[in-house]
Amino acid sequence: MDACLKSYRTLYLFIFSCFSLPLLTMAQYTEVINSNRPGLSVSAYAVGKGVVQMEAGFLYEQREHTPLNQESTIMGGDLVLRYGFFKEMLEVIYEGTYVQQDITFNSFDLNEARTDFSRNRLGFKYLLYDPFKNPERTKPNLYSWRANNKFQLRDLVPAISVYAGATFVLGDNPFYPEDPIVAPRAMIATQSHLGPRLVLISNLIYDRIGTDFPEMQYLISVSHAFKNPKWSVFVENQGIKSDRYSDILLRTGIAHLFSKSFQADINVGASFKDSPRRLFAALGFSYRLDFHQDEVISIDDQKAGQNGDFIKKNAFKDDSENTLPGISKKKMRKLQRKAKRKKN
Repeated sequence: MDACLKSYRTLYLFIFSCFSLPLLTMAQYTEVINSNRPGLSVSAYAVGKGVVQMEAGFLYEQREHTPLNQESTIMGGDLVLRYGFFKEMLEVIYEGTYVQQDITFNSFDLNEARTDFSRNRLGFKYLLYDPFKNPERTKPNLYSWRANNKFQLRDLVPAISVYAGATFVLGDNPFYPEDPIVAPRAMIATQSHLGPRLVLISNLIYDRIGTDFPEMQYLISVSHAFKNPKWSVFVENQGIKSDRYSDILLRTGIAHLFSKSFQADINVGASFKDSPRRLFAALGFSYRLDFHQDEVISIDDQKAGQNGDFIKKNAFKDDSENTLPGISKKKMRKLQRKAKRKKN
């Protein structure tokens, strides 16, 4: 019975290792597309080395500014391009939003149209810390399914990445008339897996650094996957603080995975104040071109214990010829001594 139980444990460990080791050694790359949509929060993880990813969408918004007695309609498109290169932890990101805003000034019976980039930036993101690199984090409990799936305090330890880039204002942009052409932008992004299907992402952003209107933002997003993992929902809170514009926004939405490289999504949201009051919605998709290849690490460059436990003494000794199924080694030695005495 003990030998049978031990065999099952060994088999369980072997199967788990086959599935978990690729995740430990290549934590950035995933077999399924890793998109920041449908929200605006940014994941701590990169897309993976050799992956080119596009995240695009169409947006519509209604604004009503009660104190100024004006209304406006905004329509436009989002485009995010992500590319993982050099290392698994590094990616370059371009983010652009091009919109047309039609404004009606009710007090003067005037209309005005503004068209340009409301978002135009380029930056690099690098993963500083990945909790799943810790073997103890991914070591399974062989005796309890509940212990492997329940929430634990260690789940709060997040992956942490940093972002450095710049916001660009090209030409006579009516949305940012006094901003310089290039303004630095920095961000810290964290990501915690609170359970098998629950993910918490947070971003702290400092944008337009050194300009007359620097901007601080935070984003907190919670995503939940259904029992059918192709469907997921999210809720996101965004805070904006600047002398030009401040607000608190709430959005929610749903995403569906059509294939491992294609995802579609929809989201809606609103603001919490009337200067202006905002109602918005967006429809989009994410698609990637996967040129990722696993790196081959020579055994001389691998760290001890990286791909499992340390090798035990006599681990490679083959006792298969000296044992029989269902018989312990101790009992086998007794039978061998008994047979030897009879022979003599």
